[in-house]
Amino acid sequence: MGALQDRRRLTRLGFFALFVLAPPLDLFRIDLTLGHAILFGQDWTLGLGPFVAGEASALEAGWNLFWRFFLPVFGGAALFLLVAWRWGRLYCGWLCPHFSVVETVNGLMERSIGRPSLWEPKPLPARRADGGLRRSDRRLWPVTLLAAAGFALLWAVVLLTYLLPPATVYGNLVTAELTRNQALFIGVATTLFLIDFLAARHFFCRYGCAVGLFQSLVWLANRRAMVVGFDRARAADCASCNAACDNACPMRLKPRTIKRHMFACTQCAQCITACETVQANNPEGSLLRWVDGECALDVSAHDFGHRPEVPPDCFRADRTAEGPRIVYED
Repeated sequence: MGALQDRRRLTRLGFFALFVLAPPLDLFRIDLTLGHAILFGQDWTLGLGPFVAGEASALEAGWNLFWRFFLPVFGGAALFLLVAWRWGRLYCGWLCPHFSVVETVNGLMERSIGRPSLWEPKPLPARRADGGLRRSDRRLWPVTLLAAAGFALLWAVVLLTYLLPPATVYGNLVTAELTRNQALFIGVATTLFLIDFLAARHFFCRYGCAVGLFQSLVWLANRRAMVVGFDRARAADCASCNAACDNACPMRLKPRTIKRHMFACTQCAQCITACETVQANNPEGSLLRWVDGECALDVSAHDFGHRPEVPPDCFRADRTAEGPRIVYED
């Protein structure tokens, strides 16, 4: 898999565990029974109680509202979008718990029906990027369904624990004493997530997820942001790879195209890893790598008849993007 993908797998697993355990550990949740949030075990309110009781001035209430709500919400959003502006949808590819399910279900479908998606027009090539054979067995389809259903139920329960006391939710679940509203929430949410995980997970990531959508829009606006670049000068070297990079992309994108066609790229770098594997014996190395700055213009501005001039050394072996220190170097 390579060191880069090993690191990404660890970050995904760690964040998925945080997503599940944050409510029970009182790291973060919004308790509807208490009417306020819990943050690192402490009550997090808007601080308006004293003002309502006539014990604080409007200025004090305004200050509490600013630093307890507006500053963390809008400040956090600004920082999040700043990361997206420079490095793209890193959150999606390296942390997002939904994308972890996307990749897992992709792999299970590939093993059961030979395609990473129900909507894939044809099976993936029989030979993988590493030279091994890709085998599928429809008898594994029930395993795929069971895994998707398990993830859907887990997501439904976890989301409910962000809204109600986790001890109550898990306790009622274990003793089969869920309230009507709890059972209704879990039942409806599980059904919707199951449909998403089986049939619509890629479409949701591309068009339905506000978090991903805003990252993509901000990233597209920055033509010099980090992006997967393709060494066009060596295009002949990839003529016999059987589109290994396309087949590796969990979002079903084509990494050798222009940036706006990679609108939903999650910077997971699986296409880069696949190209590295195929070109392992090529002294010039991979044809795909992360690029940024002037080098990124060949992907972001190479459109509508534009042919931007880019530095000739963008794909030099010792050059990497200025991105976060997760960059491609195995």
